[in-house]
Amino acid sequence: MKLHELKPNDGTRKERNRVGRGMSSGNGKTSGRGHKGQKARSGGGVRPGFEGGQMPLFQRLPKRGFTNIHRKEFAVVNLETLNQFEDGTEVTPELLLETGVVSKLKAGIKILGKGNIEKKLTVKAQKFSASAKEAIEAAGGQTEVI
Repeated sequence: MKLHELKPNDGTRKERNRVGRGMSSGNGKTSGRGHKGQKARSGGGVRPGFEGGQMPLFQRLPKRGFTNIHRKEFAVVNLETLNQFEDGTEVTPELLLETGVVSKLKAGIKILGKGNIEKKLTVKAQKFSASAKEAIEAAGGQTEVI
């Protein structure tokens, strides 16, 4: 096979249907919209979830639960991720952002205890899980809540 012989597989490329381009196209005159009615008009149609006047499903179902609008979302960092830093490094939220460990700081950083840590680090974060705090201190490091 040579470069000039390359072509897409059958059925992977489909030309778009251009409506209103004459009777012989199969979609001329009414452009596939039929005659008159709500769906034939420009800007016509019904909103998503409309069931012809019947009480829509989303309104028939009981509403449950509650969403706390003041919820604080933390960026999560696992212990195993902290092994990429050198011994004795002071790990701060700014450093984690700089190195690309977290993409956004959100309400702060929470260190979780997944994996194990071999380095002696000083970790500064907004929150620590109990197992993470234990593991960092067992490795000879320090934790500091900001």
